[in-house]
Amino acid sequence: MDYARPDALVSTSWLASRLDAPDVRVVDGSFYLPAQKRNPRQEYVNQHIPGAVFFDIDEIADTSSPLPHMLPSPEKFSARVRKLGLGDGSKIVVYDTTPMLGATRVWWMFRAMGHKDVSVLDGGLTKWMAEGHPVTDDPTPPRDRHFTARLDNTLVRSLDDVRGLIDSRREQIVDARAANRFRGEVPEPRPGLRSGHMPGAFNLPYNDLIDPASGTMLAADKLAARIAASGIDPAKKVTASCGSGVSACVVALALYLTGAPEAAIYDGSWTEWGGHADTPIVTGP
Repeated sequence: MDYARPDALVSTSWLASRLDAPDVRVVDGSFYLPAQKRNPRQEYVNQHIPGAVFFDIDEIADTSSPLPHMLPSPEKFSARVRKLGLGDGSKIVVYDTTPMLGATRVWWMFRAMGHKDVSVLDGGLTKWMAEGHPVTDDPTPPRDRHFTARLDNTLVRSLDDVRGLIDSRREQIVDARAANRFRGEVPEPRPGLRSGHMPGAFNLPYNDLIDPASGTMLAADKLAARIAASGIDPAKKVTASCGSGVSACVVALALYLTGAPEAAIYDGSWTEWGGHADTPIVTGP
């Protein structure tokens, strides 16, 4: 069984054979939570795929928002990525050093800004290096490229949008957090947030979609089976949520690969929802 939309994922061998192609641009989208105490930008400086540029999720963001790494305006996004040499007509390949987290967020951001020729490197930097492909600490010279950003509103949901979805059930809400967080059995890692989940939400933990041995996306048949087991209707549109809008993008990529309607991301996710006193929350399965 093959993926219904394989364009969103490229293999390490595919990238290795096209590393010097003029229309392929490689992006390091690595991201860590503050508690992990790792610096993705410094790790990029120390070693990265040759020609890659670093995409800072926390800086290419709406930094005026009190919420973390919210999607920036099209104007800011365009200004930042053109300085990275990412422009119209480029095939963008995003990798990271974690199992898909940062890379899928960057993948979704480009799609939300209207650039659809973007893929995730399956297995990321870990698989790339394990196979002996090259890395370097040489800086990638900046080359400005024109980038046209057009926000695709079908791929982004706000707090008010999600309130409406709970009432209307027009879209399925899928929560990518771990099951014990979804059920409200453990405190949230961010202080001050209530525990539990949105009424009617389905739970599909993002790491259940990734092969733990290889760090790659599950094969197509296993991916479809895991999605079906969560209770999601694959024919109905999903709004994906998580802790802060990052791991939800793993769910969005998985649904895209299986041919489901392209998912939206609730950008504020549980950081916003769990931080409000008046948002409905339930606990348990």
